[in-house]
Amino acid sequence: MEIRRDFYLDKLIDRKGNGLIKVITGIRRCGKSYLLNTIFYQHLLDCGIQRNHIIRFAFDSADDLQLIGESLIQMEKEKRGVDPEKFVNYIQSQIVDEENYYLLLDEVQLMDCFEAVLNGYLRKSNMDVYVTGSNAKFLSKDIITEFAGRGDEIHMYPLSFAEFMSVHPGDKYTGLAEYMLYGGIPLVVLRENVQDKALTLQNLFSEIYMRDIFKRNRIKNIGEIEELLNILSSAIGSLTNPEKLKNTFKSVKKSKITANTINKYIGYFEDSYLIKSAQRYDIKGKAYIETPKKYYFTDLGLRNARINFRQFEQTHSMENVIYNELCRRGYNVDIGVVQIAAKDEHGKVSRKQLEVDFVCNMGASRYYIQSAYSLPDADKHDQEIRPFRNIDDSFKKIVVTKDIILPYYDDNGILFVNIYDFLLDERILA
Repeated sequence: MEIRRDFYLDKLIDRKGNGLIKVITGIRRCGKSYLLNTIFYQHLLDCGIQRNHIIRFAFDSADDLQLIGESLIQMEKEKRGVDPEKFVNYIQSQIVDEENYYLLLDEVQLMDCFEAVLNGYLRKSNMDVYVTGSNAKFLSKDIITEFAGRGDEIHMYPLSFAEFMSVHPGDKYTGLAEYMLYGGIPLVVLRENVQDKALTLQNLFSEIYMRDIFKRNRIKNIGEIEELLNILSSAIGSLTNPEKLKNTFKSVKKSKITANTINKYIGYFEDSYLIKSAQRYDIKGKAYIETPKKYYFTDLGLRNARINFRQFEQTHSMENVIYNELCRRGYNVDIGVVQIAAKDEHGKVSRKQLEVDFVCNMGASRYYIQSAYSLPDADKHDQEIRPFRNIDDSFKKIVVTKDIILPYYDDNGILFVNIYDFLLDERILA
């Protein structure tokens, strides 16, 4: 069964022949290799590109390495990467005319000096280069800097809910329940029973994601970084900072880990795309608040597997799903803070902060979004829109709820939509 990834295919198509290296980044097992080597490859064939003008090479394939006289076993023994000269010589042998060639490279970070090799291809007018990578250095979000502005990033996420529903046999209600529990890693989605899904997620976490982080960053105190990830997994959507986390370690684990070390470890998780941080933004003051932040998991299935599926809060999980969808659509997403003056029952005035779950920016467009699991009565309704009523600008304000409602605007001009419409219809924000 093929899961179409047209959202990303269109991005690759739009970038064809732009003179830059197309770099597909994203968390491991989100579908980067399949997108490039199967979906995009088929697109090129459908466009009439001859097969011998599409050069595919996977640096983790024993068969492909044999083509250039390399051996996976020998490389492992010698603790080295693929010889770049052998690879370059092979590519040169495939270029037989002046027509355009498409170079599709998978796991390119396994080649020594890959940055220099790729930059060399930029100088060839008949070469269009596309690469993916998954571990060690290439997994990091800083890879684009290696090409000094000559890289064009396509960041890929696990399956969106719409992509998930394209292969889910049930309705959208059972689909969302499964999606929020087991996530959108394609390998997991295609597993047929829940035991296989859970086991696959746990194996991926221990054998792929954590191993890459340990290897790349040469982690010595594995216990501390594992425990930090457990804490972050249990607190998605909650405000925290390294100092607060340090105090938790001190009181609960009797650990002397420093805030600086915690901050460094969080950076490792973000670089590997396991988690993403959302910074607070003072809407009235038009300024960022450095700390605390909220952290969300790129895939909820991985988060749930990390805590052995023991702690499943619908409210926070729904918030995480909305956050991921907004990021996938290309918005820069912050946590909004609205400062107000409020009186208590004695008439004393004090400063108070109201929170807007998401402030979403894309160019000149902005949306304010609240995630409200349920709106059972007028009091809850008023609680959710109170921050909106204290924002003076005219940008669109939206409440997303799991209640089954048709989209409507209330008397304050605030749009209310259900989570299913929000996730399945990208035009809902228009």
